[in-house]
Amino acid sequence: MKAIDNKELILALDELEKEKGIKKEYLLESIETALVTAYKRNFDALENVKVVMDKQTGATHVYAIKEVMERANDDALEISLEAAKKINKDLELGDNVEVEIVPKDFGRIAAQTAKQVIVQKLREAERDILYTEFNDRKGEIVSGIIQKADKNIVVLDLGRLEGIMLPKEQIPTEKYKVNDKIKGYVLDVERGEKGAPQVIVSRSHPDFVRKLLEFEIPEIYEGLIEIKNVSRDAGFRSKVAVYSQNPDIDPVGSCVGQRGIRIQNIINELNGEKIDVIEWNSDPAIFISTSLLPAKILAVDIKEEEKFAQVIVPDDQLSLAIGKSGQNVRLAVKLTGWKIDIKTETQFREILSQQQENTDNEE
Repeated sequence: MKAIDNKELILALDELEKEKGIKKEYLLESIETALVTAYKRNFDALENVKVVMDKQTGATHVYAIKEVMERANDDALEISLEAAKKINKDLELGDNVEVEIVPKDFGRIAAQTAKQVIVQKLREAERDILYTEFNDRKGEIVSGIIQKADKNIVVLDLGRLEGIMLPKEQIPTEKYKVNDKIKGYVLDVERGEKGAPQVIVSRSHPDFVRKLLEFEIPEIYEGLIEIKNVSRDAGFRSKVAVYSQNPDIDPVGSCVGQRGIRIQNIINELNGEKIDVIEWNSDPAIFISTSLLPAKILAVDIKEEEKFAQVIVPDDQLSLAIGKSGQNVRLAVKLTGWKIDIKTETQFREILSQQQENTDNEE
């Protein structure tokens, strides 16, 4: 019996292993599995078949797997003991034997199937490469051109991949238009339809501000200034706590830049979002006080165990300390990690007076 030969296929597989890093054995196994399906489909066969490809020559062998019986009642699945002994004299009843067959025109089918499998595996390999590449870029900033923009989703062309910006990752004050070029933060990489990787991009994440600062301010990129934390109300306001171990470096001044030019570049990228740059301090009372800027603070009383801070402000500073819709104090809470309660000087005096009155009554 003449085996199906395909030396060109083996040469192609060798080349793919060198160029794309796809293992030859893996491709051969995938082709063999596909050829079993192709054989059954094209020949409407009932046999249990096995396909083996020679790794050196590409010769394709098709075997029907049959059970050894005293008499064969089903030629597709069984073989008589007498016929089996002619193949291998050691075979016994109940054994399985592989009987090689060469179906007509199977060489053409094999070539087509092999091509389809190789194309499929190449696509999968390309997807895996792209997935790995962008998965390694999680936490970085990418630029893309908007392909689609509606209230549900923004799709970006990132070159070889699509970036997806879901509603919660969009800045609510921004309007996105097709063909606009924008930057985004690589939040995650997921497997989409048919295994194709999709890059989840965000403009609302606090780390987008962090990365923009790293990009714009050399002292942060070089590690001379550390960003301790970022709290953000995307589209409206962010607070950034910065710190430097070097006493000669002014972390806030370095981030803001002369005449505010450095921070303005980031504000422009965020379409006008305000950014408060605050110096981090290991003393929670000082840090909490500065986190509530631009409000003036009279005193901060902290309870370390509860991570609770009672803040006293002048009467005319309460609305400024709390901020519109509570934004300023809410961002300060996120930035510091402390619960903050703000009272005016008058309110605080009333509380002290009431406490004193209660004490006097008890006595």
